[in-house]
This record gives sequence, C-alpha cells and structure tokens, in this order.
Amino acid sequence: MGASEPVLWIQLPKMRGAQTLDGPPPFLPCAKLTSRTCAGTLYPSTVCSTEMFQALEKFESRKDDLVLVSYPKCGINWLILIVNDLIATTLKTKQENAELPFIECGDPDKFQRMKQFPSPRIVASHLHYNNLPKSVFKSKAKVLVLFRNPKDVAASFFYFHNNAPGIPSYDSWEKFFSEFMNGQVAWGSYFDQAVTWNKHIDDENVLILTYEELKEDLVAGVKKIAEFFGFSATAEQIQSIASRATFQAVRDKSQETHGAAGPLLFRKGVVGDWKSLFDETQSQKMDAKFTECLAGTKLGAKLKYDVYCKA
Repeated sequence: MGASEPVLWIQLPKMRGAQTLDGPPPFLPCAKLTSRTCAGTLYPSTVCSTEMFQALEKFESRKDDLVLVSYPKCGINWLILIVNDLIATTLKTKQENAELPFIECGDPDKFQRMKQFPSPRIVASHLHYNNLPKSVFKSKAKVLVLFRNPKDVAASFFYFHNNAPGIPSYDSWEKFFSEFMNGQVAWGSYFDQAVTWNKHIDDENVLILTYEELKEDLVAGVKKIAEFFGFSATAEQIQSIASRATFQAVRDKSQETHGAAGPLLFRKGVVGDWKSLFDETQSQKMDAKFTECLAGTKLGAKLKYDVYCKA
C-alpha cells in the first residue's frame, strides 16, 4: 500500500503491541475487544469499528437464523442472493431491510433494529470461527460456510482492493501476495480460517460448501442449501432459482441488487483467474502453504486443490 494513501483500518487506542504505518493513522493489529482478543487481525475502519465488535458480544442469535460465513472473496454475496431467493420462493416473503448483512459491519445500534426483523434472518459474516458471536452456536443456528481455492481468493481480493473506492490499494501484486500469505490483510489469514473450520467440518448444524462445486453444478448446490436450511423447495423451484443465480445472471443484475458496488462484487466469477497474476515462485509458495495447512484434511479434499490450483 502506498504510504500517501489513507489507511483504512480500525484504530484501537491505548492498546499494547500496536503497529503503525508511515504516516497517520495507526492501524489495529492486536487488541482486546471486551472479552475477545483480536489476535492480530485487521478490519477496515470504513465498515467495522471497535464499538461494533463490543456490541457484537451481545448479539442475540435465533435458532432459525440462516448464518452464512466465508473468508472475503469466496462468493458469500452470491450465496446471500441464493438464500434470499429460497426465502422468497418457498416462504413467499421478501427480506427488505437497509442493514448490511455482515454482522461485523455497520453501526452498533443495528443489533437492536435486527431484533425487529421477522424470521428467518440472514446473518452473514467474514469473521473467523473463534470471533463469531457465541450466541450463534448456543442457539444451534445452522451455519453454512463457503470456501474457495486460495489462489483465486488471493487474486480476487487483490483486484477488489485496487478497484473498490474507500479501500486502500496496493502498489503491486507482489506486495499484496506477501501480505496475504502472512495474513496481514482485512479479516486476517485465509489459512487460519480454513484450518479452524476444518476442525468443525463434522459439527452438528455446520455445512461447508465450495465456490467451485457451485460453479460445477449450481442446481445440486442450491438443492444442498435448501435441504440444509430446511426449505421445502420443489425440483422445479430449485431449477428456477439456479437459473436466476448463474454468475452471468447475477452480474447482469448486480447494479440493481448492489448499486455501484455490484460490478466489483461480481467481477468475473471464473475458476482459475489466479493464473493471470501468479508467477511460478508464488504458485509454489501457495502450494507449500496449502500442503502445510490443509493436506490430508476433509476441507483440503473438498477444495480439490490439485484440480483448481495446479497450472
């Protein structure tokens, strides 16, 4: 990131162990937020705040909340659209509220407003498993986690940083790649999140899907989502929802659904775009990191790394 650009990270004053960049303001690396430790994780101050994390401790989850979790750029906005369509199609209701669906984003008073929302509520987050509100697990709400191969995640995250207004851009792909591999990007380390979710892959009320399997067979993916959340959708309804949720269909309507941010959130939607950025050394570093963290695991197998991440 260029030092002359505004650095949009949460400032956490009076905290020990804080790092700074050249020029104001300092950005968060390690902070204790009420009873939760944020273990070096960065969050963009444009959408997250210390007060929001404090309020998050008191978030009251419901058993019928539809909890959607992913690391950034794994396709969660696509997933939100699919689940919204399932609600509208099967329950004949439409969720209409002005709140950001991500529980860590917005203003602290949103949780009081969310209490007025009818069930089922979509509750989305990019947070690490350990930083999700305890009430999510205490309520036994169902949690759908979406992962994507790490090379495409890194490439997509880089393009997002360099094109989204209000988010710091990077001087080079090489700089971003280094920080991504070290977990020094917004919402922290992809691999830390993956390793932790792998430990919970067989937990009751948890389902992990991948971006790639939705791309391979969207009809089957929509069916899995419907069955997991208990939507009574017919085969015809599943097919119709899948048709409306193809990436091209979603991208074509992105400005209608997401305003000016739409084309940024739904940029390409292809598998293998990492090949346009990674050099051989970077590819080998990512291969080694994947082997270290996820080789031989259930999540590692689901990600089909050898299929999607080998040139």
